[in-house]
Amino acid sequence: MLAGDTIGRVSGDPSANAALINRFYGAFARQDGATMAACYAPDAHFRDPVFQDLHGPEVGAMWRMLCDRATDLRIVHAAVAAEDDHGSAHWDADYTFRTGRHVHNSIDATFRFTPEGLIADHRDEFDLYAWARQALGPLGLVLGWSPPVQGRIRAEARKGLDEFMAGRPGATGDG
Repeated sequence: MLAGDTIGRVSGDPSANAALINRFYGAFARQDGATMAACYAPDAHFRDPVFQDLHGPEVGAMWRMLCDRATDLRIVHAAVAAEDDHGSAHWDADYTFRTGRHVHNSIDATFRFTPEGLIADHRDEFDLYAWARQALGPLGLVLGWSPPVQGRIRAEARKGLDEFMAGRPGATGDG
């Protein structure tokens, strides 16, 4: 199914919601940020330990940025479950961070869906300290748990997203 297709999207249909989750992670595995962004409602909300509060076009832009910047990304998802208006999945990401260090991130995701069959709210949970130990090496090991280092990780991620959105036509899905 293509990103813009609505076939199979039925309000409150658990199987359609599960299919949406599978389509989302299948697109991520192919580094297809546009299809990932199309899975979200226009006013969607996203939260994880790094991007703590994204809304609307920022959500799709984040996935486009991550896909565009990835060089050796490997995504595997499992344990997809869906109900009438919510769902969940587990996914693992393996990649080389810009420091040259390998990262394996294990993430639990929860979703809330719109009546139209799109993602309204998406929350990813993972251990930011474990991520920092892998991505930042000695600094992450010693200080990755600390609010200043975690704040810097968040600030750099936000800056990267703002620059991506400012510098790439269509990054927000509007062009």
